[in-house]
Amino acid sequence: MSIITKRGDEGLTDLLFSKRIAKTSVRIQALGSVDELNAALGLARVSGMHDDLVPIIDRVQEKLVAAMGQLATLPEDVSRYTYAAITEADVDWIEETATSLEARGVRFTGWARPGAEGAIGAAALDLARAVSRRAERNAWELHESEGGFSESVLLFLNRISDLLWIMARVESTPNEASERTPKFS
Repeated sequence: MSIITKRGDEGLTDLLFSKRIAKTSVRIQALGSVDELNAALGLARVSGMHDDLVPIIDRVQEKLVAAMGQLATLPEDVSRYTYAAITEADVDWIEETATSLEARGVRFTGWARPGAEGAIGAAALDLARAVSRRAERNAWELHESEGGFSESVLLFLNRISDLLWIMARVESTPNEASERTPKFS
């Protein structure tokens, strides 16, 4: 079967459980933003960043796929959704990971200027952070208009932006991997 189905030619797209909705719907905006966040994290992942940050990105990406599944389920089908889902434990993991990275001495000393440190990985993480904030806003808009998904998804998306800010600051700090990390000068 070809990936080109032409099913979207009329402005509709598929959700889980054989449901179709307008591509311009709030739900699709939320899904698209989370998908874009996943892609932005992919860019950060291959930027040559510190090796210990890559598994964190991998786990966040895995959880974003679960979040997209939840967002792709209409409220009347929530009871049918039996796939991976974002839970309170995932929110706790984000918080614990952020706290662990902060223990390296990361502190807020003013607004970041993405790219100013010259580290490609840090700039990519800052881009992903900005996308994560849009994904959260879009998910909140969906939650307020239709609901039908766990509030853990909203909390998870909120915590991701904080985690990515911290990770970008860690990435901009030289370590043993900094010789292979591409830099702009």
